[in-house]
Formats: sequence, C-alpha cells, structure tokens
Amino acid sequence: MSTPQLQIVVDEERREFEPREEVSGGVSWVLQSPPDTVELRLFWYTEGKGTRDVRVVETVAFEASPEGLGDFRIRLPASPYSFSGRLFSIRWALELVAEPSGESQRVDLVMGPGGREVEVHEGS
Repeated sequence: MSTPQLQIVVDEERREFEPREEVSGGVSWVLQSPPDTVELRLFWYTEGKGTRDVRVVETVAFEASPEGLGDFRIRLPASPYSFSGRLFSIRWALELVAEPSGESQRVDLVMGPGGREVEVHEGS
C-alpha cells in the first residue's frame, strides 16, 4: 500500500497576510482507507512558557473519500496577531486532517499588520 498523502496549496504560495484578508487555495489527499471526515482547519496556537492554547477559528469540510480534491476560501479574523515574545508566541496555521486516522498536513501562516509578526524584544 502507498503512504497516505495530504497537501495544502495556498494561492500564490503566500504565507503572510493582513488581518481580515482572505486565504484561498486547494487541498488534495490520497488515503489508505476511507475516512469519516476530511477537513481543513484554520487555527492559532501558543507556544512557550505555560499551557499551550489552541483555537480553531474556521473549518472547511470536504467529501469524506479515500481520494479527493477541494478548493477553499477563508477570511482571517481581526486578531490575535502572530506574535513572538520572550515568554510565549502566537502562531497561525492551516491543517488538513483526515479522521479517524489522524493523518494531517500543516502550513504555517503569519497574520498581522503589514503581513508581519508582532515582535517584542527584551527591554520593550
């Protein structure tokens, strides 16, 4: 059997976005067994000191089949911005997930003013 393959392609291969901007592209997958669900999730998460927080902002469901293609358009929210600080960071990502196998593929994004991460330097 072949290895499961999941792919996310963001239009123009962009990774940096302004708040409220639209992210669009396509997804494809080839799985070893029929999934119960295949969905694309836009989410943010924290990393660093303390408890890791994760929040799914939007989900796009696709037909649950062993092989498939789909398009997506997701409007980013106004906040929170991608952030990098001394104690913690906020990261954005798109993730294509097939359940119940848990097979997934992720694409990291940056969302903030000017399409840039907000950085807090020591002493700021």
